Amino acid sequence: MEQYIDTYTSPLGIITMGSNGKQLTGLWFEGQKHFDYPSGDRPQHHSLPIFDETRTWLDVYFQGKRPTFTPPILLNDTPFRIAVWQLLLTIPYGETTTYKDIAMQWARQHGVKSMSSQAVGGAVGRNPISIIIPCHRVIGTNGSLTGYAGGLDRKRWLLQWEQENTDKFFIPQD
Repeated sequence: MEQYIDTYTSPLGIITMGSNGKQLTGLWFEGQKHFDYPSGDRPQHHSLPIFDETRTWLDVYFQGKRPTFTPPILLNDTPFRIAVWQLLLTIPYGETTTYKDIAMQWARQHGVKSMSSQAVGGAVGRNPISIIIPCHRVIGTNGSLTGYAGGLDRKRWLLQWEQENTDKFFIPQD
């Protein structure tokens, strides 16, 4: 499958957009952990309607407004990760939830007694579509800002941008 990329300049640095030509397959900050191309091949820079649509979404977001649409997304990974990412899409703009809450929600949906918060954290950390799939809205149960592949400073910035009071959160010291 052909893979294409283009870039977007955000207040937080360069964001690379990935696509199969029709749907968004990736949205990564420059220097982000787990930044890889779905096919493993070096994709071509290309101008595509999906990139224009994603730019429009990002423009609205970085103007401090809530986008009212989501560009077409293709998630290609394990069923567990995809299910977690779909749960992330339900977190409202300007709100947060915890890894534990996502784990409990996943367990309820799948009719099991429990799910590991660490397993959920691993899936959240591998989210290929930053910001649009809002993994930055997931925090530790104790209020810690952890686990953001784009960097904890970006996570704090995004939460503040969405009007979330980040004074109650902290970045754990290693």
